[in-house]
Amino acid sequence: MAGRWLVSTLAGRDCRVVEIQGTIGASLVANRKKGFEEGISTAANVQIVRTQSGEFTRAKGKEVMEGFIKAEAPGSICAVYAHNDDMMIGAIQAMKEAGLKPGSDILAVSIDAVPDIFKAMADGDANATVELTPDMASRAYDLLAAYKKDGTQPPKWVQTPSTLYLPDTAAAEYERRKDLY
Repeated sequence: MAGRWLVSTLAGRDCRVVEIQGTIGASLVANRKKGFEEGISTAANVQIVRTQSGEFTRAKGKEVMEGFIKAEAPGSICAVYAHNDDMMIGAIQAMKEAGLKPGSDILAVSIDAVPDIFKAMADGDANATVELTPDMASRAYDLLAAYKKDGTQPPKWVQTPSTLYLPDTAAAEYERRKDLY
């Protein structure tokens, strides 16, 4: 979903993407990487040029983004994709400290839909976040209840819906979520 959003937003423009992954070795990381790569696979104009672990923390996300900014030619990074919003918040701080305008100089898309990313979007510092499986618990409960009731075997794998959030709803989402975490 994040990759498809980026391709659509770029409308054919070339884009060099830097990726801040979570903790290496986690299946979650492999899946988030694979999903993004599938999302951009139809666009030859979009390529991931650097990937590094930010260990799912703000501090490490900031450190990794600082390294990306130093390693790449000025203006050559088009977008940053972070495997979670906390690493993106760190990356946003690094971009600001480097004199860049996150959200416009470098597009920012991440995953998790935590309150702080909605604040960043409302402030113009981030462009999109994806909330994965927002209603996972009730879906799992329904499958378990059906199994207990009449022995209905649940499928081995269940795809739950994800939601893409953009700046137009960010302020309202921030207000709705800010006290939940």
